[in-house]
Amino acid sequence: MKAYVFPGQGAQFPGMGKDLFEESALAREMFGQANEILGFDLTSVMFEGSEEALKQTNVTQPAIFLHSLIKAKMASENFRPDAAAGHSLGEFSALAACGALSFEDGLRLVHQRAAAMQKACEAVKSTMAAIVGVDDEIVEQTCAESSGVVVAANYNCPGQLVISGTVEAVEETVEKLKEKGAKRAVLLQVGGAFHSPLMEPAKKELEIAIRNTSIHQPVCPIYQNIDAKPYTDPKIISDNLIAQLTGPVRWTQTMMNMIADGVSDWVEVGGNGKVLSGLIRRVDRKLPVTVL
Repeated sequence: MKAYVFPGQGAQFPGMGKDLFEESALAREMFGQANEILGFDLTSVMFEGSEEALKQTNVTQPAIFLHSLIKAKMASENFRPDAAAGHSLGEFSALAACGALSFEDGLRLVHQRAAAMQKACEAVKSTMAAIVGVDDEIVEQTCAESSGVVVAANYNCPGQLVISGTVEAVEETVEKLKEKGAKRAVLLQVGGAFHSPLMEPAKKELEIAIRNTSIHQPVCPIYQNIDAKPYTDPKIISDNLIAQLTGPVRWTQTMMNMIADGVSDWVEVGGNGKVLSGLIRRVDRKLPVTVL
């Protein structure tokens, strides 16, 4: 079985998509559509913007979505997934690439998602931290012991987990996890506490947009972040997309489930091509991973 996987924030890079724009009429058309839908010149930021400019949530999310979709569309004849999944934002890319969302609807949702998340980040001082070398259960237990808001947010691969919450609670939990033997426990340079209860205002805003968007049956099962299980039913997919904003990204569990279900061939679509490939190889170095 072949699975196509789509990255989220962190896979952006200066100049992304410029080569595609120069070589493909389809790419030029999609870049033009994106600028029109978004109401700003995303293309210029992607091609000429600094690394810092690309890190802004309202730019990063549509940029990675657009880059992933162009890559998938350009490979149309060879794009034959038996399964698909996306990391956080990448779930929207996976759904659009596999026919559950139109390109236009997917981009609008990603734009609304980014704006809602940015607003939620500005409402409460919050952050995330990467934890390496501690069992997931210990991280979860330590988060639960905090008097503040802090949760396990991204299960990236065995031994690597990201926590998310208020600055005070995250800093406190980082120190406790260092005491418990974490090889690495550091704050991340992010806009706020993604995939935590602090995203509840954004979730409510995005729910309205998702409920008003047509979601169709995808061409293959989509393994969704919220529980790492495969779905094709549009109603369940919609519910899971809404839950994703405040729930954890269970990427470790997703990879394990896909392997157990027979996936042996992996393709990373979009972004710098390094993020998910690296995580997959952390599970098994022998797994073949190609990059579109």
